[in-house]
Amino acid sequence: CGYQGTASGNCRPAGLVPDGRGAFGVVCVAAGAGGGKEGGAGGIAMNMDQDQLVPVAPVTVLGIGNIILRDEGFGVRAVEYLEEHYRFSSDVRLLDGGTLGPELLHFLTGTEKLLILDAVSGDGAPGTVYRFENDAVMAHFQEKVSSHEIGIQDVLAWLTVTDRPIPNVVVLGMQPYELTPGLTLSTEMAAALPGFAQRAVEELTRW
Repeated sequence: CGYQGTASGNCRPAGLVPDGRGAFGVVCVAAGAGGGKEGGAGGIAMNMDQDQLVPVAPVTVLGIGNIILRDEGFGVRAVEYLEEHYRFSSDVRLLDGGTLGPELLHFLTGTEKLLILDAVSGDGAPGTVYRFENDAVMAHFQEKVSSHEIGIQDVLAWLTVTDRPIPNVVVLGMQPYELTPGLTLSTEMAAALPGFAQRAVEELTRW
């Protein structure tokens, strides 16, 4: 996608939002964007200026992860797969969150159901599928050290303490095979992608 540059030239991708034609396109947000600062959960500065919020759908599918570490970007690749192979109603929005953290606040505030797709490093063998729901989601993220996972934890906590919690949150993830530098998924993870995407669709149909 294209990038919106900053004075320092640093920027990073944000997410997928409707492009006005009923399709989903990529929008990019500069790293560190957000204007003024307010105290946020976990010591992260967050800004909730209304003019910086974007329209949200009732249901949001958020793929997160670092795509330059192969299977670590599984959540992002899953969202890309869903966008390419499935059609969703206007009530569902697909977001490529990449490695963004607190910046996602502007894309999630107001959504009612959030499905997070991610690579999950648990105790299982590579390829194991994990599912966490509501309270277990926060417990899961509290054990993580990736910057984007810490950021998601802060966003969810901030929305809760400001009386704007997301009523339904589910994390669906898979144990990675390879976390080495590279832009493609491992062969095993790529082969598991269609079945995982179907699991994500099943989660949505429950809602």
